[in-house]
Amino acid sequence: MTDILKQELSDGLLTLTMNRPERNNALNGEMLTALRDATAAASEDPNVRAVLLTGAGGYFCVGGDVKAMNEGEGKDLSVGERIYSLRDRMNVSRYLHEMPKPTIAAIEGAAAGAGLSLALACDFRICADNAKITTAFAKVGLSGDFGGTYFLSQIVGAAKARELYLLSTKLSGREAAELGIVTRAVSAESVMDEARAFARELASGPTITFGKIKQNLNLAESGASLAECFDNEARNHSICADTRDHKEAAAAFVEKRPPVFTGK
Repeated sequence: MTDILKQELSDGLLTLTMNRPERNNALNGEMLTALRDATAAASEDPNVRAVLLTGAGGYFCVGGDVKAMNEGEGKDLSVGERIYSLRDRMNVSRYLHEMPKPTIAAIEGAAAGAGLSLALACDFRICADNAKITTAFAKVGLSGDFGGTYFLSQIVGAAKARELYLLSTKLSGREAAELGIVTRAVSAESVMDEARAFARELASGPTITFGKIKQNLNLAESGASLAECFDNEARNHSICADTRDHKEAAAAFVEKRPPVFTGK
């Protein structure tokens, strides 16, 4: 992996750091390819039990590299080629949302445009209370990508999502927390410490169970029928009952001690 995306795996927690601080971690083709490949690999890696996504230099991600767009990046591609390339790279959001392990975004500075979409794709968002949160797309004449319209509609509802997209409203991290867009707003100085502690706790949890919970929730939000959700819940609950982590948790409950999960 190139330096444009730093990776660190420690005690089951994979930290992915977008690393273009000179552009406030604006997304270009190289970074998007690196993110897609890293999240795809993390989804299948049994050593990864949680993923923390963040940015270097005090910024999360300001979205697509508008300067590069203005300079004509990708201008030699046909519309069909651009659609194929973008759709392929957009899978990073799908991996973050669907991988069978918790994903957390640590937001400093700003999360805008596609950067916000990536954060919304995660299960949790720990945000600086003074961070700038905005969809931003309409301001640059774009409709939006990386699943932001889907995720924001799920989180705040269709009416509020329309407002935030069509008006490109700018929110502080504190305001985003009040709307439920981010999980927790904390002081700017403590974002990374809080996010790492939050993520490490998840990385030490019952990984298989977390994956099955995410699968249940993803099926429910897809519009599946009640019967389909029941069938899926019964299957996943029974699978979890056979895990070492469930047996450890049951024993710990009886012995009145904290469980020690191994993710198996």
